[in-house]
Amino acid sequence: MSESEQPAKKPKSGWLNVLVDYGPLLVFFLTYKYFAPDGEDAAGEILAVIRGTGAFIVAALAALAFSKLKLGKVSPMLWLSTVLIVGFGALTIYFQDERFIQWKPTIIYVGFGVLLIGGWMKGKPLLKYLLEAAFEGLNDQGWLKLSLNWGIFFFFLAVLNTVLMYTLSFESWLAAKLWLFMPLSFLFTFTQIPMLLKHGMSLDEAEKVEQNPPME
Repeated sequence: MSESEQPAKKPKSGWLNVLVDYGPLLVFFLTYKYFAPDGEDAAGEILAVIRGTGAFIVAALAALAFSKLKLGKVSPMLWLSTVLIVGFGALTIYFQDERFIQWKPTIIYVGFGVLLIGGWMKGKPLLKYLLEAAFEGLNDQGWLKLSLNWGIFFFFLAVLNTVLMYTLSFESWLAAKLWLFMPLSFLFTFTQIPMLLKHGMSLDEAEKVEQNPPME
């Protein structure tokens, strides 16, 4: 097959990946804010949570379809995250209890932390397979270190999410998920760049890692 006859590759963009990862959470936040009551209204509060959760589920499924159609793939992490969003979101709506959707991030973070550190202990860089990405030039030692570091960071996020869940209102917790956890993920990813460069990654590929941190 000649080069001109080969199928065109799906376009890839760091910002499109960020949109896929955090777009549903933004939809959740904006929907909740729109329907949230101004004063003390328990019934109005739970109704806003339910509507926000419903929008979250729809947006997560739309992001999954968008990733497949526009980016040409759906990473295992996105599959698992979407399944948990739908599952815990359905429990939140059925029981009318926001704690189910609040626990979802903690479960994801702990699960990925155990998986990555367990793989590191066995000498397997599972982050490479979870992301379905092989950044050009990065050697196996680099992938192992990256898996270990992200595993530790996921445990940190699990603890942070649990603490915030019990110390903040639902609205403040939801805002923190968007405006605290996302910057933390990008900041942590940025700190990994020097290590990645030491283990064979090119500057161009390092930029891709910086733009595409593993998300929930």
